[in-house]
Amino acid sequence: MRAHSYPLVVGHRGAPGYRPEHTRAAYELAFALGADAVEPDLVATRDGVLVIRHENDISETTDVAAHPEFAGRRSTKEIDGVVITGWFTEDFTWAELATLRARERVPFLRQASASFDRHYPLLRFRDLIDIVDRASDDAARLLGIVAELKHATYFESIGLPLDELVDAELSDTGWGDNPELIVESFEKTVLSKLYHRGYRGRRFYLVESSGAPADRIAAQGSDAAGYDQDLTAVGLYALGAAEAAHRVEGVSVDLSMVLTPEQVDEDGDPTSELVDTAHAAGLRVFCWTLRPENHFLPQAFRRGEADSAWGDWRTEFSLIMRSGVDGVFADQPDLAVAVRDGG
Repeated sequence: MRAHSYPLVVGHRGAPGYRPEHTRAAYELAFALGADAVEPDLVATRDGVLVIRHENDISETTDVAAHPEFAGRRSTKEIDGVVITGWFTEDFTWAELATLRARERVPFLRQASASFDRHYPLLRFRDLIDIVDRASDDAARLLGIVAELKHATYFESIGLPLDELVDAELSDTGWGDNPELIVESFEKTVLSKLYHRGYRGRRFYLVESSGAPADRIAAQGSDAAGYDQDLTAVGLYALGAAEAAHRVEGVSVDLSMVLTPEQVDEDGDPTSELVDTAHAAGLRVFCWTLRPENHFLPQAFRRGEADSAWGDWRTEFSLIMRSGVDGVFADQPDLAVAVRDGG
């Protein structure tokens, strides 16, 4: 088994720069391109099956709108304070979702990936575990999963607690003790509940650049402290030094929170206060998401006029990796691996 290089390269939703996100093809390609791990987003079906979709709203990433038998399932809901109209996983059984096919999320940027629309069915979490096990055997090294639990407070409110569903799935698949598994969420409460159910693996806290976590808002209303309080020196220390059930091993943040072009000194060396402070608190730092298209790059790294054109991604990727981060999420894992390994 070959040890991972650092930073860890995580295929963000597989390899969505090349294939529709969260599909078998995207995950298998991510590993073929050198990813050390992949990141699924987990949501629930009406019958309690964990499925892999970026959101429980599947309107834009599946062909559900083309299924007349599901037209009556379209509805409007408020989820984590946002009103959304669409089709939602919790209104379908797994057998029904299995009839759908995936679509490219941003076809205006990724036309090549969009050419695979409606080729691939949706996946369950257990399907991905099988993919990772097989890929590990083929690669002769342990490959990992960084599983994100989405909208945990909302799902618990409708009788689908994600901690219970994840615990059952990990027990059934034997992945509960896998050292290459990380579970992360924007809501610390579900991570604590998972610990109380017996999960002793790594837990990471996802932190937004603004706003407050949904679980905190549900408990405290308008008095809820924002994510910014979690990223102070005191907040980061508390995350790493809390009682075991509430402690996390790392934080996962937007790459703009790690480094901006202004944080590069005259010698071209990056300095990240967030990374340094988190490390001093005993926390690891992951960041998301490395993407080469102009649409996603800071102005300083864009080249040409087209949003879909690739800008100076190599410079941005290199600066992020040299900031000291422990892991990066990438839509095109091969590009991140090439920069990390000096290719």
